[in-house]
Amino acid sequence: IAFFALSGVLPRDEAIERIKDKIRTSYGLKGEEVVRVNIAGVDAALDHLVRVDVPATATSAFSRKALVSDDAPDFVKAVSALMMAGKGDALPVSAFPPDGTWPTATSQWEKRAIAPEIPAWDASLCIQCNKCSVICPHAAIRVKAYPTEALEGAPEAFQHVPLKGKVMEGNAYTVQVAPEDCTGCGLCVEVCPAKDKTNPKHKSIDMVPMLPLRAQETENFGFFLSLPEAPLGELQDNIKYSQYRRPLFEFSGACSGCGETPYIKLLTQLFGDRALIANATGCSSIYGGNLPTTPYCTNDDGRGPAWSNSLFEDNAEFGLGFRLAVDQLTAHARTLLTGLSGKVDAALVAGLMEAEQRDDTSIAAQRERVVALQAALATLGDAPNVLALREIADYLVRKSVWIVGGDGWAYDIGYGGLDHVLASGRDVNILVLDTEVYSNTGGQASKATPMGAVAKFAADGKGLGKKDLGVLAMMHDHVYVAHVAIGAKDAQTYKAFVEAEAWHGPSIIIAYSPCIAHGYDLKYGAAQQKLAVETGRCTATTPAAWAMTARR
Repeated sequence: IAFFALSGVLPRDEAIERIKDKIRTSYGLKGEEVVRVNIAGVDAALDHLVRVDVPATATSAFSRKALVSDDAPDFVKAVSALMMAGKGDALPVSAFPPDGTWPTATSQWEKRAIAPEIPAWDASLCIQCNKCSVICPHAAIRVKAYPTEALEGAPEAFQHVPLKGKVMEGNAYTVQVAPEDCTGCGLCVEVCPAKDKTNPKHKSIDMVPMLPLRAQETENFGFFLSLPEAPLGELQDNIKYSQYRRPLFEFSGACSGCGETPYIKLLTQLFGDRALIANATGCSSIYGGNLPTTPYCTNDDGRGPAWSNSLFEDNAEFGLGFRLAVDQLTAHARTLLTGLSGKVDAALVAGLMEAEQRDDTSIAAQRERVVALQAALATLGDAPNVLALREIADYLVRKSVWIVGGDGWAYDIGYGGLDHVLASGRDVNILVLDTEVYSNTGGQASKATPMGAVAKFAADGKGLGKKDLGVLAMMHDHVYVAHVAIGAKDAQTYKAFVEAEAWHGPSIIIAYSPCIAHGYDLKYGAAQQKLAVETGRCTATTPAAWAMTARR
């Protein structure tokens, strides 16, 4: 209406009358009242046209917020920010890393602020179960346990309570949201078990409008990040305490409420500072390495996952190549070290060669020995064997190799390679993010799609049952196999990850992952996982349930 009233494309009165005639033709059969209110809408639009005079010069003092903070790294400001602004074509080739690598820890600078509502924490109700942090797909709600003296200089609105329990007794505890990174999925609220007995609708975590809290919680989150991380040696071996570990996968561009990303986040919390990840093409490669930013990041020591994406059909072999390369470099480092045993302290050599490296404490001890080795090597001159060992000494620290992809890769296009890797006997860990459809390409049926499920290419319901990848993997009696559903059995999921990584040989974790292609609001993703497990629709089982104990 406004367009034809102002544009002059047709005489104003003629254009408006033609629109009213079209309304009479289109809605006449629906009754006179329908026609009347639609014509009244035309007249109301005309009555509410307001002239706005544009001044010759801008007088507003308002300026748009910078796309990225001044605290961002130079690369982010010079390259990523231009791409985020849609001006990537203006960048010269010389602006990009010549070897194809891309800086990590860059998603933290996007600050999308897309959530109309974000979680707010009521500390008085909190039971400190950490389930909100476990299930958050974007690492946007986090927990910390820290010394109370670290609260000096905290913002006035920063919330904290005494940490419950005997472990790290005397510390303070905080649940904190990153308001500009949260997607507002609501999963944290759905899984929160802490309710107000006088008002059961009120939980320790509730969704509230984001805008009034944006500035306050942004300041609080900045302070939260400055708090010290809990010492890994003091953490108990369970899912609750895993959440005091810093996630090295954060703020991805995955769908709000994504069912895949909590598994990847947990992987990085447990092993991320020494992980090498081979990622199959699919959702996990899009949100995992989609320019201009990357959600994989590093800890305060500068350590984090090394990640690369391969093709849909060869990712298993790609990841096996990681393992073979690491093993070869480790063997070469051990050979060089043995050759220098007369020039390096014998106790140090013995420690480096015999270290078991099965947990955080032993890994940290081995890293300290590598530092001592590098110091010793620096005094031995520039002989070829000395220089070579200095280059690869870090491979004396145990690496954790993960092969990650969706069910379209693992069950279908890449299955031949996956089976080959399982048969190799090599120490690799396979994480299958099982959404039961080809999620990244629009929800087409895969061999993981269950019987009767409606999907693209299965509009009448899939006629055949789901391929049992777990049973097929068990045909190799040296393979660790586990099904997990983190929203249903988070403790069992944690146990599966820890045991799989510790297993001397191939392991495969089949992780049930709710997806928007399933057709329901993903804030109920955890509840759907629980229903699926309780009804036998999917399984969440430990190796013992798969009769793996005898095989060990």
